[in-house]
Amino acid sequence: MQLLPVLSVRESVILPGSALPLRVGRKQSIEAVEAAQKNGNMILAVSQKSGYDHDHVEIDDLRTIGTLAQIDRIRGNAKDGYQIFLRGVSRYRVNQFSMKDGYIAAAAEEWKDVMDGDPSTFATMLDVMKNMSEKILQLLPNDTRLLSELVKEMNDLSHLTYLTAANLDIDSQKKQEILETAGLKDRSLKVLEAMQKMKDELEVQVEIRNKLGHKLGKHQRETILREQLRTIQEELGDIEKGEEKDDLRKKIVDAGMPEETLKVALDEFKRLESMGPNSPESHVIRNYLDLLVALPWKKNATESEIADLDLEKAREILDAEHYGLDKIKKRVLQHLAVMKLKKTSRGQILLLVGPPGVGKTSLGQSIAKALGRKFVRGSLGGVRDDAEIRGHRRTYIGAMPGRIIQGIKRAGENNPVFMLDEIDKLGRGFQGDPAAALLEVLDPEQNATFLDHYLDVPFDLSNVFFIATANSLDTIPCPLLDRMEIIDLSGYTTAEKLHIAKNHLIPKQWTEHGLSDDQLVISDEALLKLINSYTREAGVRDLQRKIVTLCRAMAEKVLSKDSVLPIRIELADIEEVFGNERFTHEVANTMNPPGVATGLAWTPQGGEILFIEANLMPGKGSLILTGQLGEVMRESTQIALSLVRSRLAHAIPGFEFERKDIHVHVPAGAIPKDGPSAGITMLTTIASLLTGRSISPKLAMTGELTLRGAVMPVGGIKEKLIAAHRAGIEKVILSKRNQKDLKDVPEEVRHGLKIELVETAAEVLKIALDLDATEDFVPQGFKENIQEVPTAM
Repeated sequence: MQLLPVLSVRESVILPGSALPLRVGRKQSIEAVEAAQKNGNMILAVSQKSGYDHDHVEIDDLRTIGTLAQIDRIRGNAKDGYQIFLRGVSRYRVNQFSMKDGYIAAAAEEWKDVMDGDPSTFATMLDVMKNMSEKILQLLPNDTRLLSELVKEMNDLSHLTYLTAANLDIDSQKKQEILETAGLKDRSLKVLEAMQKMKDELEVQVEIRNKLGHKLGKHQRETILREQLRTIQEELGDIEKGEEKDDLRKKIVDAGMPEETLKVALDEFKRLESMGPNSPESHVIRNYLDLLVALPWKKNATESEIADLDLEKAREILDAEHYGLDKIKKRVLQHLAVMKLKKTSRGQILLLVGPPGVGKTSLGQSIAKALGRKFVRGSLGGVRDDAEIRGHRRTYIGAMPGRIIQGIKRAGENNPVFMLDEIDKLGRGFQGDPAAALLEVLDPEQNATFLDHYLDVPFDLSNVFFIATANSLDTIPCPLLDRMEIIDLSGYTTAEKLHIAKNHLIPKQWTEHGLSDDQLVISDEALLKLINSYTREAGVRDLQRKIVTLCRAMAEKVLSKDSVLPIRIELADIEEVFGNERFTHEVANTMNPPGVATGLAWTPQGGEILFIEANLMPGKGSLILTGQLGEVMRESTQIALSLVRSRLAHAIPGFEFERKDIHVHVPAGAIPKDGPSAGITMLTTIASLLTGRSISPKLAMTGELTLRGAVMPVGGIKEKLIAAHRAGIEKVILSKRNQKDLKDVPEEVRHGLKIELVETAAEVLKIALDLDATEDFVPQGFKENIQEVPTAM
């Protein structure tokens, strides 16, 4: 018994008497080849059972019957791999494999043929195999004269079986089976069976070549191949059931289409069968049928999956990925609860509205994760063609389905979470109005039969959970807006930004920049400075950019030999990296002269306090307004002055309005300001100026004023009260009808402010100026005549 180095061969079999070139690249194989060079260039070639993709071959992956082979030629080197030429010598059986010096070795012995027949039987088989070989060689189109002479001179049946099997077009599994057949008679019969099959195939091919010989000069290679396929189907007598088309028909039937859609698909399939392969329309029909087959008509979440929804797990996912946003999380959990109770996955349509960077898109991904559904995103910004939504009609080769159907196809399920990003930035061009095309998509009563122009058959979108995002509602058409449930993402407070930065943004950027908590630490004071003085946004996108800048600036210090780790980032480091403060927030004055009041304003970056100043001068009774005030704010000022002149004349006896000009100014004149919420602030400012009474610097107010003296509700209460709390304000005046908005205000802000709720201008003047003007501002029947009006900013 010999101990031989083993060469594992992938997807191939070396038979005795055959020759085979191989490339050797695996480390084990290279070691085995080098060991064989020291052993007379003899190596045992063994086929692998599995593990074709592995660089390391396990002993269990090898077969126990192989071929002892001679390495006739070898080129290359151990680094780049060897090119070797193997010649099979004899069949060997392995008794035991073992590892030796980095390669597999085998204790093996020659396995001779079992003579399972008499000499006359073997002689007959030899003649039959020679005759069959001669017939096969004659059918081959190549020059086979040398091979034919070799077969005629061969008198060893065992050798002829191996030689014939090596040259037959059969798979490696069949060749290994022939190699492992112990009896010579049995092996010969297996080879003869394979030869007969190959002979039959070659006869059909010769007949096809003869039929197509006259067309060789008329068509390109592709046409020849197609005609060969058609001729084969004709010979089989089943041209209508070619393998490829039969497979397509099966896919159509198994796709789960509705009955009407299936009928359309089968009709198109029949048209495809009747067309020539070179017809341009055949490609259009084939693409159409491929799309119908690929769409998930029935594939969705099953009722059992819906019943197994874990609300607590969904809550944990939303809380872990998004801090704050309690209203939206509550809405999603409510939807999950309804789904679980009804055991149905009917979709919803939400519209997330808010400034850039507040997490609208990432929230959609979290919702999909909480629901256990696929997430698909389609950006609608700048889309001007309604075919982007409904698809193109199949009147030309380049037609495509719309983005909705394409997204459903990508998801592979008919109930994904589908995000329509930037829906407020849809355009309108000469190709059509995409916003109008979305009306059918986002209407729960219509989208169960959504008709894409390319599909031209209804597709059910009622199970899709649509989430649209927008920065503003102004550019969204009212009919489209009416189809969606609006959820407002107003932005994050400073405390929420601090929490998001510490628990999400900083760990993420630390990791992306190769930093760790052991190397770099940022203090809360420095982080608050970065939030308040160097960013002004509702979201956290700019804050993330600033943290990235900070990481790059600190990386050099971390690598410095003189640094003591961890480096702690303090206020001085923030100023060193970013320079002077970019933004400053107004703070309450320590003292207000008559004619100065503090108002509250809403901006896309959050709330702010603003000071409204008024002054008197000799003139002709004019009202001068400065500070880039919008039209609505100018009207509020005029209403405030009219109320003072008509209702408070007794409080300022002897004052001649027609001989004095009143100048009202709102500082930060470079910033445009508008909205009705400064109405009561304007009234208090003018009343303070004319009566000579000062307003407390710790008092701020917001509310719309009517000409009758009613104080109406305004929006942005949460952001405005946060700004007041940040600026050191202690008391705030609001409309009584804004009381419902206080529940959205953070608890620490509510407890830090004394909130006065008022209904009339008289109450405002009483609180702000200690001026009793109730009789002047509340005529009989006033409260009964106050009418509800929409909330405004």
